[in-house]
Amino acid sequence: MTRTSAVSLIRSRTLSDVAEYAYAATAPAGSRLIFLAGACPLDERGDTVAVGDYAGQAAKAVENLRTALADAGASVEDVISTRVLVASARQEDLVTAWEVVRGAFGDHDAPSTLMGVTVLGYTDQLVEIEAVAAVLDAPEAGSTPSR
Repeated sequence: MTRTSAVSLIRSRTLSDVAEYAYAATAPAGSRLIFLAGACPLDERGDTVAVGDYAGQAAKAVENLRTALADAGASVEDVISTRVLVASARQEDLVTAWEVVRGAFGDHDAPSTLMGVTVLGYTDQLVEIEAVAAVLDAPEAGSTPSR
């Protein structure tokens, strides 16, 4: 089965342009929505990596997000929105994690919320990334659409 991205990013002409993301995104009727659990900075054994390192944990969370997206038949270009959770009350820690996440998305600046939280679920965890993606699955060549 081939896949086509369904996401259209919407940039506001009236809201501030300092935000490094689109303010909204849409997906057409008939697109397949993919709701991803929070991507955590865990290795294959389930251990938290980059303990004490916001950027390192953000990078591992992005890597795990990419894997989950691929397993669902999608990529970061199909993400319609994200929520980045950072276990810190310090804005600079949030910005450190955000810069890694933002860099991973490149030109696909999907709407996002960056939040400081008190604690996350795994021991030593500092960063988690939630995402929703949307794709259009094209029927395989020679198949007949169902009615």
